[in-house]
Amino acid sequence: MYGKSEDREDYQRTPRPLAAMARDLPDGHVIPEHSHRRAQLIYGSAGAITVTTPEGTWVAPPQRAVWIPSGVMHSMRTSGEVPMRTLYIEPGARANLPASCTVITVTPLLRELLLAATRLPIDYNPRDREGRIMELLLDEFEPLAVEPLQLPLPREDVLLRVCRRVIDQPELVWTTAEAAKYAHMSERTFARHFVTEVGCTFGRWRQQARLLAAIEMLARGEPIARVSVQLSYDSPSAFSAMFRRCLGTPPSQYFGSCQREAVS
Repeated sequence: MYGKSEDREDYQRTPRPLAAMARDLPDGHVIPEHSHRRAQLIYGSAGAITVTTPEGTWVAPPQRAVWIPSGVMHSMRTSGEVPMRTLYIEPGARANLPASCTVITVTPLLRELLLAATRLPIDYNPRDREGRIMELLLDEFEPLAVEPLQLPLPREDVLLRVCRRVIDQPELVWTTAEAAKYAHMSERTFARHFVTEVGCTFGRWRQQARLLAAIEMLARGEPIARVSVQLSYDSPSAFSAMFRRCLGTPPSQYFGSCQREAVS
């Protein structure tokens, strides 16, 4: 787009500290696991982007972006049509850049800077307006811990298999006892290992997994009634109550509020 390369490798070699790429991705587009020399900021101005690393999964609606440090293996998947705008940042471009994967708040100013940066040449002029835009971009990064939008993953193989099963089949309403049985462990041992590995109880983790699945479905335009059925909630009202409790906005308004917050 904008007459620029869509090959991410071209953005690793520039002498400039930042490089911005624009790609419009269809619903369900998957970018397989990979890594790059530079850190990356992944943002979609519509739909949702799911980023998965060995440490966990992050879902970014339009008012959020995901930060991935250099060298971290990750894959991506889109929900809904996503105008993706991504930055590749040279390690050490700022001393306070996040050292681990995290969510970045996309303020209205940061959004406009991201959109402007994608229209600049890869080898922009660092001593004029183009350079000032890129410097201000770095100043605007605002890491934000958004627990409901991220899903930590255990490293222990047995626990990871349980988590992958739940992620692949979010309609499963497993109790801790049922998850322990699937893992061939006692309930007490499973619960203790899970908290040690993941940092929360299995029940809390499963709720977050279902919430992330719901965000992906809503980003694809699926109606609330269908989402609630697919995720095994007793009713759309029960699903809506959970969603609002976790994210502060009912699902009927969530992506509308995302868009308004991103462009206001």
